[in-house]
Amino acid sequence: MAVANSDGVTNGTRAPLNRTMTLTASELARYQSSLKKLEAPGSLENVQDKVFCQDVFTALPFLPDRSVDLMFADPPYNLTKSFNDRKFKQTSLEEYSQWLDSWVSQTVRILKPAASVYICGDWRSSSAIQRVGEKYFIAQNRITWEREKGRGAKSNWKNCSEDIWFFSVSDDYYFNVDAVMVKRQVLAPYTNSNGEPKDWTETENGRFRVTHPSNLWTDLTVPYWSMPENTDHPTQKPEKLLAKIVLASSREGDLVFDPFNGSGTTTAVAKKLGRHYLGVEIDETYYCLARKRLEIASEDRSIQGYADGVFWERNAAKFYRKKGL
Repeated sequence: MAVANSDGVTNGTRAPLNRTMTLTASELARYQSSLKKLEAPGSLENVQDKVFCQDVFTALPFLPDRSVDLMFADPPYNLTKSFNDRKFKQTSLEEYSQWLDSWVSQTVRILKPAASVYICGDWRSSSAIQRVGEKYFIAQNRITWEREKGRGAKSNWKNCSEDIWFFSVSDDYYFNVDAVMVKRQVLAPYTNSNGEPKDWTETENGRFRVTHPSNLWTDLTVPYWSMPENTDHPTQKPEKLLAKIVLASSREGDLVFDPFNGSGTTTAVAKKLGRHYLGVEIDETYYCLARKRLEIASEDRSIQGYADGVFWERNAAKFYRKKGL
């Protein structure tokens, strides 16, 4: 019997259970025929709920002033890595900081005074993100999330975490902690003096507590081949991760902007959660995938790991089987 590898590929073809989202030739042609670029200053009405296929440096000058409520940026990390036919080469920390500054500085104009900014990085780039971010914004926190994918190393610690720096434009920013509560299984079920549950609830699937989120996220699953949100993008973020940020730092109807939109996780999640979206992506294939995901989001607004207004623990198998997620 053929066995699929870690990418869900058997003998050079995708395994039957591989649910990775791909583009048919007709879909690719359709999205490419309606490819959008910003070539002149655009009003808010002309840019929101769109994804533009171009370099972020050519798009930013045409975006309207003070239009963005939430910016989520997942730029290339300071690593040597290929994105289709584009390569990003590792540089010194100083050079990477200069590159970050070259586009972060241009986003200040388009952010509203109460906007929030999230910028992703790893341990190599995290200090540069803090340094550049604090030039223009107020640092509010650093989120560390567990990235369980990846092989171990014999001469070093396995790298399985990434950072997301949370900044605000001013001290007057929106944050809705009640929208991002976490539902965890209770391992030590304390009771009060009357023997009643203390801060937890008994359900048919076990004992659970709804609790406040922290800046350490261990409940995320990096998209892989058996998940329908998965694409072939090499650094795709989970929809659950974006849902936490969008729900916490924006209201329904707000504009969420992603200057490195990739295969479209940010724009798809924003649409699913009733926000306006704006994405910029230089790669045509990923741009087309983002367009396809937006079409799917019009029909399917589910986000794996988020249901009934709370975020569930990773691999809460009984719950997900019951919900069909």
